[in-house]
Amino acid sequence: MTSADLLALARTVGLEAAEFIRDSRPEGRVDVAATKSSPTDVVTEIDRATEDLIRSRILQTRPDDGFVGEEGDDVIGTSGVDWVVDPIDGTVNFVYGIGAYAVSIAARSDGEIVAGYVVSVPTAESWGAVAGDGSWRYDGDDRVRLAAPRPHSVAHALVATGFNYEPAVRAKQAKAMAIFIPQVRDIRRIGSAALDLCGLAEGRFDAYVEEGLHPWDLAAGGLIATEAGIMLEGLDGPPDLRLVMGAHPAIAGEYFTLVRACGF
Repeated sequence: MTSADLLALARTVGLEAAEFIRDSRPEGRVDVAATKSSPTDVVTEIDRATEDLIRSRILQTRPDDGFVGEEGDDVIGTSGVDWVVDPIDGTVNFVYGIGAYAVSIAARSDGEIVAGYVVSVPTAESWGAVAGDGSWRYDGDDRVRLAAPRPHSVAHALVATGFNYEPAVRAKQAKAMAIFIPQVRDIRRIGSAALDLCGLAEGRFDAYVEEGLHPWDLAAGGLIATEAGIMLEGLDGPPDLRLVMGAHPAIAGEYFTLVRACGF
């Protein structure tokens, strides 16, 4: 399969997974099945069932591939392609019935993300990207090419962000944010890194900063953002668990310097 073929598979499976989540979600608040990094970092049975569905569909088509998901055991493949999946990115929103959570599916070939797909479950909006071939928002079966708009300045930037579920890390982030927020237009905390990064690619946000993103949080949305022209960096190199920063190249240097200076 080409990278475009991998994206097509991700989209087919992602749309099925989003429909499964919509059909499975009960009225009201969803029961929590377990917690992860802290008592407020939750997982539901629907997360687990959705990941099982995605894994089954992908490996039925490509049985030699690997699979890395947030909720289950990794599968070691032999083809050189792995799938990096977050079945419900924004689980706390999902639990409370807040309409910002997504299925995120990326294909990684020999360690590099080559295709990514994100679908917002409540709204059915979706985005895709192929490495080296751009990113787009889907409008039915049509694709609208994404090119992140140039922000006016860092001082006028609307910044998407998120906070860690570990109390000690949150306290540190709060101190950094207190220094940071007077120096930008404002911040938005949506609760889904995948949707934040797709929003950055579209121009719904001007910049992004978050600590604690795992590969499944970043893989698909990160490719969609970079293929739309966004620069992503970490604290001292590529974006990683320690820090992810994103901005248009016109303000990226100044913005990344600000984030580091604030103590993130």
